[in-house]
Amino acid sequence: MSFLVQQIINFGVSEGTLALILMVPVVATFIAFSRQIIGIRGLGIYITLIIAYAFVATKLKYGLVIFLVVVITGSLVRLLLKKARLLYLPKMAIILTSVAFSIFLMFLLGSFLSIEGLQIISIFPILIMILMAERFVAVQIERGQKMAIFLTLETVVLAIISYYIINWSWLGQILLKYPLQSFLILFLFNFLLGKWTGLRLTEYFRFKELMEYLEVSKK
Repeated sequence: MSFLVQQIINFGVSEGTLALILMVPVVATFIAFSRQIIGIRGLGIYITLIIAYAFVATKLKYGLVIFLVVVITGSLVRLLLKKARLLYLPKMAIILTSVAFSIFLMFLLGSFLSIEGLQIISIFPILIMILMAERFVAVQIERGQKMAIFLTLETVVLAIISYYIINWSWLGQILLKYPLQSFLILFLFNFLLGKWTGLRLTEYFRFKELMEYLEVSKK
């Protein structure tokens, strides 16, 4: 553990909290790499990042259940309100109210079934999941139901992988031992990543026929 990290811990910040903070640029870099090189879009770097940390706070299995409840409830209520012709903000307030009520029912069901783990989940990861409903509905309105589902699935996959990265104890120890070096490496890596102008991995499959046609044309 580095002297700087030890100084912060002696100040009163826990080692776990510091490790989570140091993991933020690592996860952000992973999400950026997935977008720029692989071509996995998701719902953006910020939303994917906070969902991953919400999964850490709730534990993955509970986080996924809450996420599914939020997305399904938000979609169903939006469909029910589609013909009501309501203004956007009141409509979103109804959707978020419905999502909060569905989570309330989930906790109620958990109490009857004595499901261990649900009772220790704090409000902040739940609030993150509830706010996710607004973004999902907004994407549905802007880009359609099918694209919203596809982007949401990509976001969940990235968030799950990020969850395991955050919980990777060996990496956490490396970051605590070499914090400044880690920041520098990530800065340089993202700078180089920002200069990338080549095709993404998924685009090679999307434009495979076109690339083969161009190669034949050149001959």
